[in-house]
Amino acid sequence: MNNIGMLLPFIVLIGAMFLMTRSAKKKQQQAAQMRNEMQPGTGVRTIGGMYATVKEIGDETVLLEVAPGVHAVYAKNSIGAVLEDSEYNRIVHGDDDSEEASDADTVVPDDASSLTEAEDAAPKADLTKKSDEAGAEGQKDGKTDGEADAK
Repeated sequence: MNNIGMLLPFIVLIGAMFLMTRSAKKKQQQAAQMRNEMQPGTGVRTIGGMYATVKEIGDETVLLEVAPGVHAVYAKNSIGAVLEDSEYNRIVHGDDDSEEASDADTVVPDDASSLTEAEDAAPKADLTKKSDEAGAEGQKDGKTDGEADAK
């Protein structure tokens, strides 16, 4: 019984290490499968965050067009994501295929007043100076708050 109690932490540690390596291997296999599905003309994002179009695919390298007429050779491992055409065009070119987000329907307010709901919905605070009657309560020795003797 005592020996099992001493071995239990080691068994738990080995099990946790096994589960962590298994999930890491799954992620590596998914990344390799994604890279193998790349084809010329596909939009990609590198692990550095650069968006480009695949031009040629080699065994270990990929030729990417980073701008019109600008090509660069990258390692296949540097491809972080293979993007769908619609997502690539939305990110790189600002294209939006949805009917909801057309520029004609978008209204941008000129000022912040249009962002509030109704004028009377919330009472506004009165920030004006109080009348002389109310101000007399705050006076001490003929001075208002904040005044000091000038000598």
